[in-house]
Amino acid sequence: MKAMMLTGIRAMEMREVPDPVLNDPKDVLIRMLTVGVCGSDVHYYTTGRIGSQVVQYPFTVGHEGAGVVEIVGAAVTRVKPGDIIAVEPAMSCWECDQCLEGRPHTCRKLKFLGCPGQAPGCLSELLVMPEESCFPIPSSMSATQAALSEPLAIGVYAANLAGALNGKSIGILGAGPIGLSVLVAAKAAGVGSVYMTDRIVPRLELAKKLGANQTANFDESDAVAPVKAKLEFVFECCGQQEALDQAIEMLKPGGKLMIVGIPEVDRISFSIDQLRRKEIAIQNVRRQNHCTLKALDGIADKSLIVDSFATHRFKFDDTKAAFDLVASYQDGVVKAMVDF
Repeated sequence: MKAMMLTGIRAMEMREVPDPVLNDPKDVLIRMLTVGVCGSDVHYYTTGRIGSQVVQYPFTVGHEGAGVVEIVGAAVTRVKPGDIIAVEPAMSCWECDQCLEGRPHTCRKLKFLGCPGQAPGCLSELLVMPEESCFPIPSSMSATQAALSEPLAIGVYAANLAGALNGKSIGILGAGPIGLSVLVAAKAAGVGSVYMTDRIVPRLELAKKLGANQTANFDESDAVAPVKAKLEFVFECCGQQEALDQAIEMLKPGGKLMIVGIPEVDRISFSIDQLRRKEIAIQNVRRQNHCTLKALDGIADKSLIVDSFATHRFKFDDTKAAFDLVASYQDGVVKAMVDF
């Protein structure tokens, strides 16, 4: 099969690699249909690492995917050949203390698609996944919507983890796919008002269409002033130190900071004076936890609208162009999709 592989910093090649095989009776062979380019994929492309996870070249990334089932293992009951499915990228052991405590997203033996040292990604023609990671979709749902359920599930989980949002005033810093996913999830949860920031105008325009009450371009104005010490929750979704600093200023005393974005740096910092005086709570958000099906159900019943996220499409052979577009934030890109 063909696989698009990272071969160095900002280097990528299409290579022929052996077809994957089913090694377990609960394995499923999938022919990929479409894959979304995530910011974490781009981190690996531009820097070769995220924290302690360092790429050993060549390596295939990609974890937001949908495909069609080709072959199933003897013990598989959830899907059958011909089914179009959403792929949940996390592969948990279901036996460790974390899994048994309802936290498979922090599984001690977790393997995640496109994560160095864990599992190759899904930017390949074929993929083998355990049955638990395969979610059949209704005929009314497109493969693109199915793939977008992955970032959407993160937004759903972040909104759930924050606590009761009904009637609350929140901020979302970063209007990329994750920030927008938090937005639609928060709106579905009955949030009172949403203040959203970014530096890309088309993203802010889309945020308004999806329900943001107020937006600000922090390159052009003081993004903090309109909501200083007024917000009950702030979701940091861009992984930037500047945004984290702004979040602390925006939060009212007793507010809660939800860290959803993935910084490229190894360390971030906070003003302990403000944190202490305002008694700010900080909650990290680790991917998604039991939220893939919730995201798919929301797409199916149209309570969670994600169609507008997919702003650019590329052929599999042109994957590098998709990564370059996302890495440079060109042309108002929200989500670039790679189609097979």
